[in-house]
Amino acid sequence: MVPLEETSPLELMAHFVSAAVKLGCTVHVFDDEADALAHLLALLEPESTVLAWDPAYIPLAGLSDGLRRKGICVAHGDPQVRVGITGADAGLAGTGSLVLCSGAGKPRLASLLPPLHVAVLTADRLYPGLEAWLGAISAGGPDQFGTTSSISVISGPSRTGDIGNIPVRGMHGPGEVHVLLLRTQPHRL
Repeated sequence: MVPLEETSPLELMAHFVSAAVKLGCTVHVFDDEADALAHLLALLEPESTVLAWDPAYIPLAGLSDGLRRKGICVAHGDPQVRVGITGADAGLAGTGSLVLCSGAGKPRLASLLPPLHVAVLTADRLYPGLEAWLGAISAGGPDQFGTTSSISVISGPSRTGDIGNIPVRGMHGPGEVHVLLLRTQPHRL
């Protein structure tokens, strides 16, 4: 990774969006949580079941109510589910990668199993790179990882060239990754 010269919040966001798109992610930037929620619910059409983190870890007010209104239930570990919804513990602007810490209420399967992964990220969780994120976490003391069972760094849709060096998307995980990037911090009710 080339170190970022400029690390203002606007520059981090611009770098993250550009790098994530180059990786094959679809990034949607929102100023308003209601617009982000409406977009997420539209992405879920015509799904009736999703895999998801506990809503407390997804920074999008009204998510539980929105899913309920659409008749969408949250399954646990069902391999037939087409969409996984997570928050993101960090976004790495230098690479366009998402950092997800799994644990209680934050199952890994939601980001690794379904063909479509939707991650909700707030701009205040953008860091220049992995080193900056680890530095910020370390500054909080040794208990910052608490109940984290694993850390995944997701750099775009799953891809492989295992068979005959032919690139294939989605063979070993999501073939499509959407990032809903909120410019402002969420309002918790």
